[in-house]
Amino acid sequence: MVFVGYNPGLTSGRIGHYYAHPSNRFWQLLADAKLTERRYRPEEDGLLLGLGYGFTDLVRRMSRSSQDLHADELKEGGEEVRRQLREVRPRIAAFTGKGVAAAVIGQRAAHGWLRDEVVPGVRGMVLCSPSGLAGQSYHARLAPYRELGQAVSALRTAEQTASQGWPAR
Repeated sequence: MVFVGYNPGLTSGRIGHYYAHPSNRFWQLLADAKLTERRYRPEEDGLLLGLGYGFTDLVRRMSRSSQDLHADELKEGGEEVRRQLREVRPRIAAFTGKGVAAAVIGQRAAHGWLRDEVVPGVRGMVLCSPSGLAGQSYHARLAPYRELGQAVSALRTAEQTASQGWPAR
């Protein structure tokens, strides 16, 4: 799976790790949704590769807010992310916000699973923004992360069963 965000915030860009601002809830959401066995720190983002999770952004430059990004940057970033997804072929692209998903798929989307694949073979999930600037309650933000956690758990179980030679059910 790859998590797709807007761009590095000032704190993340300065220290070189994803979702690093103290008010960002990303790492807590992953833990509470059972996507990770514990709450990781931003400095441990590289450890998530061992769990099968990667990261990318629409735009590489830092900004205080996604509102500081230009429409042409988002369009070019969406094209680049689609290219990356076609090349890497993760099972799931998890967009950390509706605007991120819209930039990649070219249309608005609600939180939850996308009806169509993002690129052939890659399912898309629109998560709530983990940013401290987002206005939703923590409980509301957590719901799509939990749904994603359940799907990842089911995929892992199916892969373990297949690797043991048992027929998948």
